[in-house]
Amino acid sequence: MNAQVETGGTTGGTIDVRVAAVEQLGAVLSFDLVPLTGVLPSWDAGAHVDLFLGDGLIRQYSLCGDPGDRSCYRLAVLRDPASRGGSQAVHDLVRVGEIMKIGAPRNLFPLDKTAVHSVLIGGGIGVTPLIAMAYALHDQGQSFTLHYVARDPVFMPFLQHAPFAQAVVVHDRGRADGPRFDPAAVLAGSLKPTTRVYTCGPLGLMDAVFEAGLAVGYTKNQLHREAFSAQPVAGGHAFEVLAAKSGVRVQVGPDDTIARALSKAGVKVTLSCEQGICGTCVVSVLEGEPEHRDEYLTEEERTDQIALCCSRSRSPLLVVDI
Repeated sequence: MNAQVETGGTTGGTIDVRVAAVEQLGAVLSFDLVPLTGVLPSWDAGAHVDLFLGDGLIRQYSLCGDPGDRSCYRLAVLRDPASRGGSQAVHDLVRVGEIMKIGAPRNLFPLDKTAVHSVLIGGGIGVTPLIAMAYALHDQGQSFTLHYVARDPVFMPFLQHAPFAQAVVVHDRGRADGPRFDPAAVLAGSLKPTTRVYTCGPLGLMDAVFEAGLAVGYTKNQLHREAFSAQPVAGGHAFEVLAAKSGVRVQVGPDDTIARALSKAGVKVTLSCEQGICGTCVVSVLEGEPEHRDEYLTEEERTDQIALCCSRSRSPLLVVDI
């Protein structure tokens, strides 16, 4: 979604907001952002915003409130022990009254409005964009089921009191006596050409949903997912990268990234998520065979583009347009 910034409190493509409410849900921090002036841009379920955390740190978080509520944006961020700085910064900085900057909503995970029935499967913190989808589907009077799979289902009390509570199925993996989530059984019961499946969460869960969906008869066009991280960026053979515009040639080691190697050689690479999910660092490939590890590019786009933050090269030399 190409949202237009409608609030007066903007500078340089960002929106000035204030933290209006904060709630700690176990290791998850949920908070509401309101505009300093004007109104917030409208958004569609599945959208995310850039959150500017200072010192050049920018991270993307899904909007998890009701898309029909223009009064605030609601985000929920897990404190991740393996954080590269983003989630830790959120938990340290976000306080009621704090002034922050965000980007306008972008949607890389949209709902298919032609679906007769939708199956939403969220793992852990990955349920956040699906909560927004549940609101949208409920408001539109469309059929859906939301499956929430988590070892510590911190959103369970909220979901049980949501207007769409009857459509929610909680799979508490923290209970020893709880049944294991079976994606094949869940998907087989909803199999129709008009059904759409949306999943977000750990890669293992999303892969299992896709594998089960294809096995029981869904087509690839019926299955949709959004990842919070791509495949590991380290590991693999060393190779060389030539930045065609800059004329700089660098060696990328097994434990290095293309973006980092180019930056150390003085080539400016614009980065944001650094996990292959936002598309900020995507450039054209002029020569060579990329090894794609991102979750952003489509198969068609992968023929001549690459995400420099995480992807690698299968060929000894990769020439990129930067």
